[in-house]
Amino acid sequence: MDSFDAPGEPVTVHAPAGTIIGRRAGHVRRFLGIPYAEAPTGVRRFAPPVPRGRLPEPFDASRHGATSQRVPLFATTTIPEPSIPGDDVLNLGIVAPAPDDRGLLPVMVWIHGGAFLAGSPASPWYEGRAFARDGVVCVTVGYRLGVDGFAPMDGVHPNLGLRDLLLALDWVQENIAAFGGDPDQVTVAGQSAGGAAVLALLSSPAGGGRFHRAVSLSGGIFGGDAEAARDLLERLGRRLGVPPTRTGFGSRTVERIQQAVIDLRDEGGGRLVLGPCAGDDILPVPIADGLTVHGHDVPLLLGATGDEFDGGVEQEARAAARAAGTRVTDALFRSACARTAAARRRAAAGTWLYSFEWPSPVLGGAAHCADLPFFFDVLDAPGVARALGPNPPAGLATLMHADLVGFVRGQDPAWARATGAPGDPAREYGRPGAALAADTTGVYDPVVRAVEC
Repeated sequence: MDSFDAPGEPVTVHAPAGTIIGRRAGHVRRFLGIPYAEAPTGVRRFAPPVPRGRLPEPFDASRHGATSQRVPLFATTTIPEPSIPGDDVLNLGIVAPAPDDRGLLPVMVWIHGGAFLAGSPASPWYEGRAFARDGVVCVTVGYRLGVDGFAPMDGVHPNLGLRDLLLALDWVQENIAAFGGDPDQVTVAGQSAGGAAVLALLSSPAGGGRFHRAVSLSGGIFGGDAEAARDLLERLGRRLGVPPTRTGFGSRTVERIQQAVIDLRDEGGGRLVLGPCAGDDILPVPIADGLTVHGHDVPLLLGATGDEFDGGVEQEARAAARAAGTRVTDALFRSACARTAAARRRAAAGTWLYSFEWPSPVLGGAAHCADLPFFFDVLDAPGVARALGPNPPAGLATLMHADLVGFVRGQDPAWARATGAPGDPAREYGRPGAALAADTTGVYDPVVRAVEC
């Protein structure tokens, strides 16, 4: 079987979007690479996404679709992130249970990470078979990245990548019932940049009604700095020999632009600062401010790993660095959890915090991305042993996945809500020497104090 092929026998679904032919293997049905928008090429490049019309012919959904990532950010990434050629990058994949007598099932729409510059919805770490097993329809979404998705340029609508995601959520509302999913039980979830996108959508007036629950794993509040982004575009333009405009960048391929971004990074050309920016109808105010106003009817589960990008040292040194509250982990990720909980303290819907503490013997700590195979319950997926060692605890995956499935099904977590105040409750997963899951308080206290100061 090709690594991008879905296994099993053909299975056909007749949806408002058209006739879609996927594959069924046992209890799991897979429908991959379904276009939800017109290909963002030609005059549609650097333009808001255009909904895909009804598919005129039966669509073969047996393979993952094209990815926005053409050039990975790094030669080796923790998560396997395949790049797939093609123009139809605005596509989605659905993994759903075979029909039974349970009626319409809850839906989780997954947004991949990658610093808003890279990443792939076709990663085997995002394979939704365990969700299908447990009665959840899992949707993975592709969206525009980097310059094509988030460059602030004159004459270009900002936040095209977020507009893509909003259109994908509209497609889910209109079509997911044909695949057994309930459009009134949609959870939007993501990790890293995907988790940040979830917080951006939660803070946006445009997000209302498109999803009903939200999950942000290692998300951060990564609102883009338009001035810094324009400086990056100036340097990119000089490297590419074009003006930093829609016409200039439009004369260069996506591959060439993505490679130029990586070359700037490798030469120490400053931070890569493309991402959601405030100042339009999607994000009229910064994300942190929007969270105080919007999304208060949407329950939110969010958290971070214990070490994110600060692993590789002994456990005692990691604990001391965390107590100081000065790590990249604290500044970019854990502080965002506390700030988000504080912004939502008056929300009618709850906010719940978690912290992933299991230290990978390979990565040297509870590192960025190490929690994903546990939440997805895919410890047998390609690349997991390389990142987590040969024996990651299966019991922890069972427990973490069950907590996430319960939340997607509409259940409130078993631990108390957070308010952003010192002593906030959180669920800790996999702390050495403790139970696999332990409800605790004060996990984010040093970060809260740092932010309040």
